[in-house]
Amino acid sequence: MALIDNHGRTINYLRLAVTDRCNLRCNYCMPSEGINFVKNEKLLSISELERVSKALVNLGIDKIRITGGEPFVRKDLMVLLRSLSQMEGLNDISVTTNATLIGPHIDELKELGIRNINVSLDSINRETFERITRRKQFDIVHNNLICLITEGFNVRINFIVLEGQNEQDILPILDVMKHHKVSVRFLEEMPFNGGSKNFSTIKWNYKAILDHIAGTYDFKKMKSPATSTSINYKIEGHEGTFGIIPSFSRTFCGSCNRLRVTATGDVITCLYGKPKANLRDIVRTTEKDDRMSSAIVDAIGSRAKTGFEAQEEHAKTIFDNSMTSIGG
Repeated sequence: MALIDNHGRTINYLRLAVTDRCNLRCNYCMPSEGINFVKNEKLLSISELERVSKALVNLGIDKIRITGGEPFVRKDLMVLLRSLSQMEGLNDISVTTNATLIGPHIDELKELGIRNINVSLDSINRETFERITRRKQFDIVHNNLICLITEGFNVRINFIVLEGQNEQDILPILDVMKHHKVSVRFLEEMPFNGGSKNFSTIKWNYKAILDHIAGTYDFKKMKSPATSTSINYKIEGHEGTFGIIPSFSRTFCGSCNRLRVTATGDVITCLYGKPKANLRDIVRTTEKDDRMSSAIVDAIGSRAKTGFEAQEEHAKTIFDNSMTSIGG
């Protein structure tokens, strides 16, 4: 079975948020005092997350990325991951994390076959890291990152380029990672920051990032999957690769294969769009999955063609949201 949207795009990739909470306070994501996190009873339980996942796999989803907030803030996260690892039809389970809490779970993740880990890391300089995250967790993140690399995980580092904050680390992080089979992916800044900052243009768009790197390194463009959001490159002599994700410019919408479900059960068909349905209310009112499946199919069937079109659904309110509440 396949989920196909109203523009003919096959949807097979779910980004499933398990919490809206995070133990960091990154200044591009939320105000220093944080945001109003939802009450626990409004979050999908582990059994509800399993049920939602199963329904979506039955509809054609074969890849699930666990996101947050910070997923490992949920103390019962491994229960869900154990269940997903046994789910027939699910071929790829991955996790996006800030790497502060993953340490105790690395061995079990390896045993479960969950090897694709994205680490959010916006600086390799302690002072810059602490200024951006507003927390003193640099050593823990660094040690867990090295552990993931040495244990053979497929590690991607997600580095959001922030004007006036970390652009000086673009080249050094490539230099540090040149001996490791790691993909460093530079993302454009997005305005999902809990209303703490407004902008309609950015200095560090994907072209500016690439030009900056080209001033120092020789590289070749790699062939990437059609559904990839990242434009990928290989630097001569480097073990790893780098990529650029035009998350603000939104040049990849035409091949988007992603669906989001937030920690409260909202179905989001585009990061820039409004929720199209809520699965929490459905799973709590019926034991049958027919209604949930119908809601998902209907949501996919009314999908915006591009992120710019989806943004129009919100008028001006979309950027009052924090990425931690949208789902990574």
